Amino acid sequence: MARYTGADCRRCRREKMKLFLKGSKCDGPKCPFESRPFPPGQHGRGRTKETEYLLQLREKQKARRVYGVLEKQFRGYYEEAVAKQAKTGEVLLQILESRLDNVVYRAGYAKSRDMARQLVKHGHFTVNGKKVDIPSFRVKEHDIIEVRAKSKELTPFLVAQGEAGSRTVPAWLEAIPSQMKILVHSLPSRQVIDTQVQEQLIVELYSK
Repeated sequence: MARYTGADCRRCRREKMKLFLKGSKCDGPKCPFESRPFPPGQHGRGRTKETEYLLQLREKQKARRVYGVLEKQFRGYYEEAVAKQAKTGEVLLQILESRLDNVVYRAGYAKSRDMARQLVKHGHFTVNGKKVDIPSFRVKEHDIIEVRAKSKELTPFLVAQGEAGSRTVPAWLEAIPSQMKILVHSLPSRQVIDTQVQEQLIVELYSK
């Protein structure tokens, strides 16, 4: 499966904002964005003409990088959102939020979406009692996600239990660290999605 293998911090610098791709490192003084808050490359400090297309493209790239989705899959999500009888941009964000790797991250069981993706791929989670090792698996309302019994004593999950409550869990989810369980009460509305993305610019880009 294709995936990005470059430096995560370069992606934050390219978007001129922290995307929190490296977990706790992003909050510390060693975050490269703190010392170099400008795009990477020879001309990173230069002025770039802010065209309408560039703004739309950067917003799409930002969303892709936050959720760790490659272009082909992201375009597929957009086409699925277009087919729904609702606001396309909001549906697109709802699809991205409902990915299993994002749910694991949002519940506080991983420090970053990359870490959550790896934990899911290694088969540490079940959904409604069935093992799921596909990070892009989409959860539904009333789903129950649990850490498998034989995985609960692994270091990442012991750390997650110890740090329970240190990160706010969105209202559409309920994390139960004592049981290493996540309850999906509903799918998120735009009002409760805190991702700093202007989804309408993405819709404008793809609709051209």
